[in-house]
Amino acid sequence: MKKQMKQRTQRTQRTPLAKSLALVAAASGVVLGVMTPLSASAAPGAQALKWTKCEGSGLDPRQRCATVAVPMDYADPNGPQIEIAVSRIPGENPAARRGALLLVPGGPGGDSMNDPSEKGQRLPKEVREAYDLIGFAPRGMAPSTAVDCGLEHRDLARTTLLPWPAADGSVDANMAAGKRLAEACARNGGELIRHISTLNEARDLDRVRVALGERKVSLWGVSYGTYVADAYLQLFPHRTDRVVLDSNDNPDPVLAERAWLAAFERGAEDNFPEFAKWASAPGNPDRLADTAAEVRPLFLELAARLDREPIPWPGANPAELNGNVLRQTMLDSFYDPDDYPALARLIRAARQGTLPAAPAGPPEAVLQNVTAVAAATICNDVDWPGDPALYRRDVARSRAAFPLTGGMPRNAMPCTAWPWEPKEAPVHVTDRGPSNVLMVQNERDPATPLSGALKLREALGRRAVMVVNDSTGHDAYLGNGTACGDATVSRFLATGVRPPRDTYCR
Repeated sequence: MKKQMKQRTQRTQRTPLAKSLALVAAASGVVLGVMTPLSASAAPGAQALKWTKCEGSGLDPRQRCATVAVPMDYADPNGPQIEIAVSRIPGENPAARRGALLLVPGGPGGDSMNDPSEKGQRLPKEVREAYDLIGFAPRGMAPSTAVDCGLEHRDLARTTLLPWPAADGSVDANMAAGKRLAEACARNGGELIRHISTLNEARDLDRVRVALGERKVSLWGVSYGTYVADAYLQLFPHRTDRVVLDSNDNPDPVLAERAWLAAFERGAEDNFPEFAKWASAPGNPDRLADTAAEVRPLFLELAARLDREPIPWPGANPAELNGNVLRQTMLDSFYDPDDYPALARLIRAARQGTLPAAPAGPPEAVLQNVTAVAAATICNDVDWPGDPALYRRDVARSRAAFPLTGGMPRNAMPCTAWPWEPKEAPVHVTDRGPSNVLMVQNERDPATPLSGALKLREALGRRAVMVVNDSTGHDAYLGNGTACGDATVSRFLATGVRPPRDTYCR
């Protein structure tokens, strides 16, 4: 579950960064947001769907669930069908209803089934009144028709799923793990795993739109969800009403997910100084050093020591705290500054040779499902090189230039051994279509750094306006952003009005 919204006092102002954003906007010909008709809905409700009580606990009693049938293979639309699970909380004021707001989850391997009850309820009243809040489980994700690769327990470790190289920089174990995973997915994933991709997820969303009875839909895509929304914008530009892209992926039309993995290099560097300032602040009970300058060498020295001398960690996977587990914990903690204390306490304990209890992970069945969908999406979206020499070279360069991430962002994923070629080219984002996109982005984001978001801003051109928050962490809107950014996005969703130009929120 996302952290609760943080309240800060902020204001909008022009800065050197805002000036650079304005140059992008000027070159792209950005215009004011254009109001679409009063209602984007062709019908008052979802007449084609049978809504029933949702499974799960702690849900808003108004939330209901249904399924939509879609083709497994869009090249064979009359062939086998699969189910996409959807959830809904109706708009709170029928007289003010505008349409449906699709909550597009991150990942790949995430779902938004509970989001109408959870993050959706953090939306301001005027937005909740105007929209039905729609969650869904992407193809392959339970409770939609699900896939599972039947992986070995060791291959479900976080530091295996993200390709951390060996302590000496070797990629041999990564290549072997990738081969095991790809072979397991080919053996156990069934026919569906070949048809899981970002473009197919976007096609599924349009089938959901039709089933909801909507002429157009609005979207709030977060992280990987921005890429899904980008695909929808390209495939169905005139089916979009108001589109919010939050924590934005680099839309590189050749590299696709390879560029996202590489982005962790920049993301870690953008965020570590903020952690260092926090970890050296006087009065901090989890303080690590007297000055911010001391925190980085302290961290790197500890990671190197754990590379040589891991500490047993019963109940964890792997069952030890090694250098890569520490580095991965660092990245995970940077998603939300509220997690800094847990990282600092682990560092302090490891320096003393003791560890807290291993953190609880998701049930293995859930992790199997998430991993299968993530691997299928990444590998079906774009072709990855298979030559180990390329990864050895890139990992060595990355380790030298970006020691915090130890070469992981340039390493091999299971796609190097994936048994199937992509069925179509990756998403290619253009500026063709309605000017109805508002991007919101934190300046210091570990997973989707500003450098990649600016690539998407440039690609969308006149279609988008961008709000950059002077803020740290992932999830910019109603999460780790700014009051100014939140107000800007809420106003756009409620009224259609965007800033006249790209904006910086302090």
